[in-house]
Amino acid sequence: MDIANIIQTIAIYALPVLFAITVHEAAHGYVARHFGDNTAAMLGRVTLNPFKHIDPIGTIAMPLFLYIVTQGAFLFGYAKPVPVNFGRLKNPRRDMILVALAGPASNLVQALLWGAGFVVLQGVGVQEPFFTGMCRAGVLVNVIMFVFNLFPLPPLDGGRVVTGLLPPKAAMAYSRIEPWGFFIVMGLVVAGVISNLWMRPLMSVTFSALDAVLSPLAALFR
Repeated sequence: MDIANIIQTIAIYALPVLFAITVHEAAHGYVARHFGDNTAAMLGRVTLNPFKHIDPIGTIAMPLFLYIVTQGAFLFGYAKPVPVNFGRLKNPRRDMILVALAGPASNLVQALLWGAGFVVLQGVGVQEPFFTGMCRAGVLVNVIMFVFNLFPLPPLDGGRVVTGLLPPKAAMAYSRIEPWGFFIVMGLVVAGVISNLWMRPLMSVTFSALDAVLSPLAALFR
């Protein structure tokens, strides 16, 4: 076990991870407040203060433990979910979808910004591995969060989107999966189903889309 390498990796990933989870959760709360539910706002969760969103076990202990035990081969973590009372939303079915999409959308935007940072650093000749590594980490972390959270199973954001799109009776039946959804998702992760059939294909598409969007910026430095 290379302790120095572990510390360096943690230092590079710490800021991107904090931003990724903080903005993701705050985005859910902000959009919920915009559409009529101020539950998260009253609990102080519509904020960019990372300490309001960090779960000591899910955000810190579990990822560190998995990183050390698997030598970086498998990582998983989570933040404290933002509470949303969907009954308070102006148009519950439509707004549920928008609230759910707000988190992954914020990760996609962050991936784009970290990617732009990397392009600019390369363009002006900055080769400092810590900063370029942080930009790469920012892209990777946010693309992972973007794709993973869109998996169509409650309680993930993609599951809430599916619930909002289904007819009322089907939506109620589908939402009953939620109490067991976490365990189902973990089982699919361990079995490699989500990684092989969901994460890798959609991450590849997302990286290609980011490259296409950033290509004009890269062209400016050629």
